[in-house]
Amino acid sequence: MSMFELILLVPADGVETLSEALDALDALSVSVEDADAETPAEQALFGEPGMPPPKAGWERSRVVSLFATEALAREALALLQAQDFFDDCALIAVQPVPEQDWVRLTQSQFTPVEITPEFWIVPTWHEPPAQARQLIRLDPGLAFGTGTHPTTRMCLRWIAGAPTLGRTLDYGCGSGILAIGAAKFGALDIDAVDIDEAAVESTRANAEANHVRLNAGLPDKASGQYHTVLANILATPLKVLAPLLCAHVEKGGHLVLAGILARQADELKAAYLPYCQLQVQDEEDGWILMVAKL
Repeated sequence: MSMFELILLVPADGVETLSEALDALDALSVSVEDADAETPAEQALFGEPGMPPPKAGWERSRVVSLFATEALAREALALLQAQDFFDDCALIAVQPVPEQDWVRLTQSQFTPVEITPEFWIVPTWHEPPAQARQLIRLDPGLAFGTGTHPTTRMCLRWIAGAPTLGRTLDYGCGSGILAIGAAKFGALDIDAVDIDEAAVESTRANAEANHVRLNAGLPDKASGQYHTVLANILATPLKVLAPLLCAHVEKGGHLVLAGILARQADELKAAYLPYCQLQVQDEEDGWILMVAKL
């Protein structure tokens, strides 16, 4: 099965934000190259010995990100194109890359991830850490959410510390990691939904591997109200989904949102104000977790 790379042309001031967004979308790797390499416009980024580089980045960069499938690469592109920071960027290509030993390559890059000192995400080829009392077995796969990104870790930390989860909805479930985490911490009657069929299948397989029960399906699988609603997506779709997500939260229940950059906190609060009062609950590496009690 071929991997696919999403190649974008990005101005200097947009590289960091775009790279962070691709990381949030679980690109398997992200690299930045000089878009003008081997042309008269090529610029070296080294300075005199002992002195800092003359510039922090190239005028135009090629940002190359790797995805497991063409569908995931194109879904990431669609989500990025909806963001305001994408205005000055351009698509170069979505294309397959040559076959490699992806199993060996990805296994070498993924190690156990600590959520709390006693709660870990552990790939199947690793022994659990001795201090792990609760763990999720999860391998890098075809859907968003392997536990390595701050947004996922913050959601799982919140789940681990929640007094009660009750009936739970994981909206935009990706790999199913949040729904599985909720099941491990006592949630009941769990629905995990995603627009991507590959994510739904991934969630079902991961739930079975972790010996937990949940209902995975497309978004119309979500029904009624829940005590806990989790959505780890990106700021723009979260704003659009505000009325739908809030309608799924029962009185006294919690709405938990992630995939949000710290600088986007005020716009999320404004989008949700007609329905609830979001507060920043956690922050890690420039990403925030926002929570509301309805």
